[in-house]
Amino acid sequence: MEILRSLDTFKKLSSSILTIGSYDGIHRGHREILTTLVHNAYARKMKSVLVTFDPHPKQVIGLDGKKLALIMSIEEKMAMFKKIGIDIVYLINFTKTFSKTSAKDFLDDIIMPFFSPELIITGYDHHFGNKREGSPSFLMDFCSKNSIGLDIVEPISDDGHILSSSRIRKLIEQGYVRRANFELGFVYGFMGLVIKGSGRGRDLNFPTANIIPVEKYQLMPKTGVYFIRGRINGQNAFGMCNFGTRPTFNESELVMEIHFFHDDYFNLYGKKIRVEFLERIRDETKFPSPESLKEQLEIDKQVCLNLKGKYE
Repeated sequence: MEILRSLDTFKKLSSSILTIGSYDGIHRGHREILTTLVHNAYARKMKSVLVTFDPHPKQVIGLDGKKLALIMSIEEKMAMFKKIGIDIVYLINFTKTFSKTSAKDFLDDIIMPFFSPELIITGYDHHFGNKREGSPSFLMDFCSKNSIGLDIVEPISDDGHILSSSRIRKLIEQGYVRRANFELGFVYGFMGLVIKGSGRGRDLNFPTANIIPVEKYQLMPKTGVYFIRGRINGQNAFGMCNFGTRPTFNESELVMEIHFFHDDYFNLYGKKIRVEFLERIRDETKFPSPESLKEQLEIDKQVCLNLKGKYE
């Protein structure tokens, strides 16, 4: 897969099959669009092209100045795009200046001269360009005038809900990780760096790895206790995670601590590991004593071990 951050030296294509979008999370609905892209390109012996943006447009405009929390880092997105089989990804540096580009200028000045699409594939609700003017109906008109095919992919719904990145973000923020994983089509998680902790877990005979996400704007789950799967040096390692403020010890800083059920994974300081959230076990609770907390941790561990067979 070729990743472009500039078109200065790019050899213009005589034809392509193309899609445009941010694709945060690359959920099941997104993958319907992307697999349609790849299959059409293969059938027509053309390049499949995905035009996307970094940072995410909603980190630059909208949200009242707040940065959008991301389901997936740009590195993870690129890895998944490659796995899906996309030939070319053009990664546009999204700025406030670029955000003022009209949908027509974007197509006329960038998409048409450099990629010459014979077919554009888009989602039913995708918009692009200044003031989101590049709607599916806008594309229908543009493609008709320029003799370009257009495939508008219908939404995927489940249990009466249309799959979307915004819905999945809410599910994760509310702790419904099992449902979010189902709608994503894979397990929500992220790369994290193991840092030094306070050592409280070791004092309780539950040594933990303290994790901070590598992605600065990583979407985090609701506080609580989770059954997780770590990916360490290419190996899977199951464990349980507490994400919260450790109220039993009257602390207030949000901390993510993971206790792995494998003796080999105690000394991980400074390493990057992938953490995947399989199921939420319970809310974080303030216990009357460390001993009471330890008793609950034993119960939590058994609950997680009972679930382990589902994910092996």
